[in-house]
Amino acid sequence: METLIALMVDHAVAVVFVITFAARVGLPLPAAPVLVVAGGIAAMAEPVLLLALVAAALLANVLGDAVWFYAGRTYGYRFMRLLCKISISPDSCVRSSESLITRWGGLSLVAAKFVPGVSVVAPPMAGALGMSSWRFLGFETMAALLWVGVFLGLGWVFREQIEAVLDTLANAGGVATVALVVVLAAMLALRWWRRRSVLRIASMPRAGIDELLGLMAGEAPPIVVDVRGEAGVQVDPRRIPGAVPIPLKALQQRRAALPFDDKGREIILYCNCPNELSAALAAQALMARGFLRARPLAGGLEAWVDAGHPTAEA
Repeated sequence: METLIALMVDHAVAVVFVITFAARVGLPLPAAPVLVVAGGIAAMAEPVLLLALVAAALLANVLGDAVWFYAGRTYGYRFMRLLCKISISPDSCVRSSESLITRWGGLSLVAAKFVPGVSVVAPPMAGALGMSSWRFLGFETMAALLWVGVFLGLGWVFREQIEAVLDTLANAGGVATVALVVVLAAMLALRWWRRRSVLRIASMPRAGIDELLGLMAGEAPPIVVDVRGEAGVQVDPRRIPGAVPIPLKALQQRRAALPFDDKGREIILYCNCPNELSAALAAQALMARGFLRARPLAGGLEAWVDAGHPTAEA
């Protein structure tokens, strides 16, 4: 533990840059706490260290988020599906970033800095939605400065307490190291448990593409519902022919009116999100309202397109 503390004190700028950049590209590292500790160290050192820390954290933020921004701009929605599939965060990250960007535009990049999970997804979503590079750079710089200022400032204000904690940790030696490892393991376990809980809640029978085609050719065709939000449709305007567009949020509002009332009719819902989570949550919401034959479409819109079936424009 003494070695780790010495590394933080002697190489604070490098540590802040590496940890912040790694966190921005999606690794589960505690960038904010590291920045708070760095702020406390800077308060006890020369003023030039504080300026160097601000520059390092700012550069790491912009470079890390730029990687995702241009990936989203190049590969669009499919890249964000992949990002959420490999993320420890729950699969609602795409929907959360859609909601932020739809509501706040470029300012969503500022808000996303302080929302775990969404902070990694917002930049590629902005890229996929066609935000210009200069607009992204402007809002990203503003967001990074605010984020860096908040956590470095906390460290500066509580520098005495941070110094006391560092002294305690240095004296504790191996015990402190074990405690730190246990805390980090507990944080990762909690996030994993939350992800599994979401997937378990959304676990339900799916309708396959072939089954949907058979139902559509029958005497009583199903109601097909596109549950994607406005931003999701803007990124990928394709739609299964005849599908009714009703966003997940509207379906989850018990008092919201629906354009159908036949509770005995088959309802197939689809999205373009990992594990069909939005469609599964929408099916659960409809079942709670008495539509017991609601099911998500396995693979969603992407599976329909990959199977070679025609689409309509939203």
